[in-house]
Amino acid sequence: MTILVTRPHPDNEATLASLRQRGFEAIAAPVLRFEPLPFHDDDADYDAVILTSANAPRAIDLGASRLLRLPLFAVGAHTADVARAAGFDRVIVAKGDAISLRDLVLARVEAGELPASATLLYLAGADLSRDLAGELTEKGLTVVTHTTYRMAPVAALPREVSDAFMANRITAVLHYSRRSAQAFLDTIRADGLEISALALPQCCISAAVAAVLHDAGATKVVVAARPDENALLEALDRTMRPRAE
Repeated sequence: MTILVTRPHPDNEATLASLRQRGFEAIAAPVLRFEPLPFHDDDADYDAVILTSANAPRAIDLGASRLLRLPLFAVGAHTADVARAAGFDRVIVAKGDAISLRDLVLARVEAGELPASATLLYLAGADLSRDLAGELTEKGLTVVTHTTYRMAPVAALPREVSDAFMANRITAVLHYSRRSAQAFLDTIRADGLEISALALPQCCISAAVAAVLHDAGATKVVVAARPDENALLEALDRTMRPRAE
């Protein structure tokens, strides 16, 4: 069984290794390309940093930045790990999605651990699936968003991946975001692979991602029980290796 991983580099490396440890063959086909954008610290007085993606700290050289001394709210465990590797040591971790991150920040305000009028630095990507800054602003916080990177869609799948689709060697596809799911759809349409590709199980990290595939006509869409990779791979296991009743 060969699984197609659409996740961008470098995060796809860990995914490929995890799949192989589980006994799957795996092919990487990143459908989005990471592009860092210029970042300049504006020296504003921030109370905390928020991250919804591991790519944001990768895009900037924090060095010995004063920002590293601030508490950082990370959307999930993977983003938290990357933030710690970048030098943040006061990392508070949400449950893997923007809603839980918002609620975590507000809970810390309610507990008196953040000022009720706190100013937060949001290190973000160019395309956001949720207006987290707006939701926190509605609760009385100030959120300053700095766009540190963008994810650009690739024009086409690698030739070996297209060949694998045409030879029916790919047995399922993993999806990690709405944007990458849409980019995947664009590439398979460009390559004339839409019908065969969407006939395969599409394993999605969240219901929001799954909706993109459903709307495109995929009929075998599987959603992880939680918005994290372990749950996604568990869903893949259940789909590809169903247990006998």
